[in-house]
Amino acid sequence: MISLSFSIYDLEYFLLILTRVSCFIFVCPFFSMTGTPRNVRVALSVFISLMLYQLLTPAQAVTADSVVGYAVIVIKEAIAGLLVGLSANMCLSIFNFAGHVADMEVGLSMVQVLDPNTNQQSSITGGIYNYAFTMILIGSGMYRYLLGALADTFRLIPVGGAVFHGDLLLNAMVGFLSDYVLIGFRIILPIFAAALMLNAILGIIAKVSPQMNMFAIGIQLKIITGLGILFLTVSLLPVASDLIFAEMKKMMAAFVEAMM
Repeated sequence: MISLSFSIYDLEYFLLILTRVSCFIFVCPFFSMTGTPRNVRVALSVFISLMLYQLLTPAQAVTADSVVGYAVIVIKEAIAGLLVGLSANMCLSIFNFAGHVADMEVGLSMVQVLDPNTNQQSSITGGIYNYAFTMILIGSGMYRYLLGALADTFRLIPVGGAVFHGDLLLNAMVGFLSDYVLIGFRIILPIFAAALMLNAILGIIAKVSPQMNMFAIGIQLKIITGLGILFLTVSLLPVASDLIFAEMKKMMAAFVEAMM
């Protein structure tokens, strides 16, 4: 006969694990997409928490003598899960930045579409990049790395043992902002270079033939050139995704280090 008895201490420890896991799932890329039903995310959080509970030792938890003390530990676990998931989710904004800059160069900056993953307005190129990145994330198995990184946080940061270092978190954010611009421009460099060359050509033509309306011709040529370069550089999206994956791993490691 299987015994399902457990103590209140075991339940408290499991709820602390569930708090960190559920906060991570609801913020982390791929798992936090609005297309994923909330019931699925809740079930996934409970299932992962049960597996982690079997691997962790409850004696490692910080005991609380009062309700207030336990509430403080719950808040710490929630913040830890949110920060780990946010460190990975921030890297997705690089594609939105690259898409906005590319559309501004092409002439589609005023065109906005609704991104079903975030329920926010996004540029056309940024939407294409986000969809391609999501497919590459699933195909490459990067979601398994995210779950593995979550499991490793319980070994590096025991339950109730998170210590938040503001200076390390600030340094990680400043480092991300520099990489944010650098990686974004590396992604759109072909479109940016093509638009720059096209502007130079149109400027020369405008000097040679002043009677031609370069404004009307330039808008059409920019759109055709931008879409053509985007089509020709589709094969480079896996390379761009590798840059995002590397930045994602770097940010998660930096945030975890800031909470140890």
